[in-house]
Amino acid sequence: MNQMDRTKFCCSVCLDLLKDPVTIPCGHSYCMNCIKSFWDEEEKKKIYSCPQCRQTFTARPVLVKNTMLADLLEELKKTGLQAAPADHCYAGPEDVACDVCTGRKMKAFKSCLVCLASYCEKHLQPHYDVVPLKKHKLVEPSKKLQENICSRHDEVMKMFCRTDQQIICYLCSVDEHKGNDAISAAAERTETQRELEVSRQNIPQRIQDREKDVKLLQQEVEAINQSADQTVEHSEKIFTELIHLIQKRSSDVKQQIRSQQETEVSRVKELEEKLEQEITELKRKDAELKQLSHTEDHIQFLHNYPSLSALSESTDSSSINICPLSYFEDVTAAVSEVRDKLQDILREEWTNISLTVTEVDVLLSQPEPKTRAGFLKYSREITLDPNTANKQLLLSEGNKKVTAREQQQSYSDQPNRFTNRWQVLSRESLTGRCYWEVEWRGRGVYLAVAYKNISRKGGYYECGFGLNDKSWSLDCDNNSYTFRYNNIETPVSGPRSSRVGVYLDHRAGILSFYSVSETMTLLHRVQTTFTQPLYAGLWFHYFGDTAELIKVK
Repeated sequence: MNQMDRTKFCCSVCLDLLKDPVTIPCGHSYCMNCIKSFWDEEEKKKIYSCPQCRQTFTARPVLVKNTMLADLLEELKKTGLQAAPADHCYAGPEDVACDVCTGRKMKAFKSCLVCLASYCEKHLQPHYDVVPLKKHKLVEPSKKLQENICSRHDEVMKMFCRTDQQIICYLCSVDEHKGNDAISAAAERTETQRELEVSRQNIPQRIQDREKDVKLLQQEVEAINQSADQTVEHSEKIFTELIHLIQKRSSDVKQQIRSQQETEVSRVKELEEKLEQEITELKRKDAELKQLSHTEDHIQFLHNYPSLSALSESTDSSSINICPLSYFEDVTAAVSEVRDKLQDILREEWTNISLTVTEVDVLLSQPEPKTRAGFLKYSREITLDPNTANKQLLLSEGNKKVTAREQQQSYSDQPNRFTNRWQVLSRESLTGRCYWEVEWRGRGVYLAVAYKNISRKGGYYECGFGLNDKSWSLDCDNNSYTFRYNNIETPVSGPRSSRVGVYLDHRAGILSFYSVSETMTLLHRVQTTFTQPLYAGLWFHYFGDTAELIKVK
């Protein structure tokens, strides 16, 4: 029979030779299981159709085996009739092809690791029927069978060299791998499989842990977005209030200037009117006197002169001070001064605001650095605030160096100035991760961090760094170190050094002090919770002692 004849005996559903053929009312034939499964799918619609002609049947037809067609197929099978494979049964470029098929090759169904060949279902059958072939190892179709052949000896590689961690053949084990620890690949696989199972046992827990972490991170993203939105809203509100306040002050100054302008212009106009009246009166008087001076009658002249010669009291104009274009210039100067002060404040505080924004760091997984180079990644350039310095302290080197002096400095009185303790704070607030170094000379100095609201004029314990719950300090002298917080002293051991590094991870609540020389040695670490931005601080006890904030590189 030709190819076209063969297709007439194929089921149009499974594309294979008909099995238990049934013929439905429209005349088309199918495998009983194929048409049954097809109609089971259509059961919900209560309409049954022919997969080929699409004719529908309202009642599900009863399926009866077509015995004549079944007998005919049995007879034809004996003569070698096979159904033509469907196109999808042939091997494509990405498929593993049967090594036995000639012409157009079929897809491989299995690969044999002993034969090192791949077989379609038909050519694989001997591996199921022939006893010696049944012992062969069959695997899913693979294109990499040739990788199992030793390129040196052209033998199947069935051994594993543990010494060189290589798959080898038997000849390799007695040749270049002679004397090595070599076992069968199957035995190595068994042992490795056990390791694999042990490794897999940890994976579910790790997956569970990572899923929890992912959920936490998702919650963190939501919290970050919410916090950012709220902060933007609050910041805009605060800046809007500032703008409105400035606008109101501008309006108040304008109104005050206009009111004063009106008052002053009114006074000038009033004086101007008086002077104008006086001028008119003087002109009239001058005309009368002139006329009197031409009177020829002496008696008449002497009689009228006393009444005409009397002049009205002159308006006092000595207070008039003409200063063109400079009446309100002092106001402009005063407003300019306010502007300059606001600009200075904004310039100083903007750095803090900007740093506070950029130092927002959700993940606290970064460990404390181990090397000085690691610390220097977080180095901060810090300057001292002259408005906080006690009058016994002289600031120099761009407000980076401080010296305790016997002679008081001529600092102005400031509410932020320390009056009872020889202390000074940094201008910059410290948040996020920061690192700085202090070089000190003399008998000793306290290195500290403190909240901004630490007392400036109170008693010894209220103001002193480390003597209250608003500050932490390391007392460095030539003989020892002592850490203080809330007036609790902790002796600290470590190598003496004139340079001390301070590391702060504000959000993680870590404050560490290091002795810095050729190496860095941890002196003391604090783990706590910081509730406000911190400021670097220095405290002196002896005249002549100095400390300098070093610009580290």
